[in-house]
Amino acid sequence: MQVVDNLVALRTRIKNWRADNEVIAFVPTMGNLHQGHLSLVKKAAELADRVVVSIFVNPLQFNDKQDLDNYPRTLNDDIKQLSELRCDLVFTPDDSIMYPRGMSNQTSVHVPGMDDKLCGLGRPGHFDGVATVVTKLLNMVQTDIAVFGEKDYQQLLLIRQLVQDLNLPMDIIGAPTCREQDGLAMSSRNQRLTESEREKAPLLYQQLQAVKTALLENRQGLDAALADAQSQLSEAGFETEYLEVRRADNLQPLQSGETTTARILVAARLGSVRLIDNILCDLA
Repeated sequence: MQVVDNLVALRTRIKNWRADNEVIAFVPTMGNLHQGHLSLVKKAAELADRVVVSIFVNPLQFNDKQDLDNYPRTLNDDIKQLSELRCDLVFTPDDSIMYPRGMSNQTSVHVPGMDDKLCGLGRPGHFDGVATVVTKLLNMVQTDIAVFGEKDYQQLLLIRQLVQDLNLPMDIIGAPTCREQDGLAMSSRNQRLTESEREKAPLLYQQLQAVKTALLENRQGLDAALADAQSQLSEAGFETEYLEVRRADNLQPLQSGETTTARILVAARLGSVRLIDNILCDLA
């Protein structure tokens, strides 16, 4: 496994693989890797001859400087974990590589229809930062396949849309959310939970399941199910940002009686930590 931090070395390796007609898969990350990230790398290895992983904490997608400052940087441990998998190259650029003229002078990529709902409402500018850095990384790596987790479901749809809209020649693969044994979706943010908060955190997934059960049994009772779930979360100390049922294909609101594939999505703060999760609900 090779570790590179500059474009010349990255493109030299990619060019050699291209000359051998090898299929390349890419997994972009912000580091602090856990089993959820590693599952994406394993998925990439199943789909391609070569696997590239990037590690870059992208300041452009943080609207809260404290959140950016608190994001864990564990590069040496991340590289060690990747070395134990079938990962061929790790790309570790810094801000000077990604934004050589500074973030304020960086061309921005905006994907319509994402900043007016769900995470877009609570994190202004976040998805422009995601779209911009992902577009840059996809162009840098020139991959055939890119793998993203379904836990960040709105982000996954955003990336699929930008790839389609910009005619980027690659496939975007979504991989299932990895969970702890108690159901909590794996996240780098989980380690910031206190012991007491960590005990409460699985309730987020439990309430998603409760809403799903209620929806499948009685679609007309959706509002009551959502209200009850929010009440349960509030009593446990969560500050719910949103808990909604949306169409899975475009995140538009689900209409009453609509027969389609839906996603139940939630974002909530527990103490100082913002947690997100979602599950599939097939109403077809």
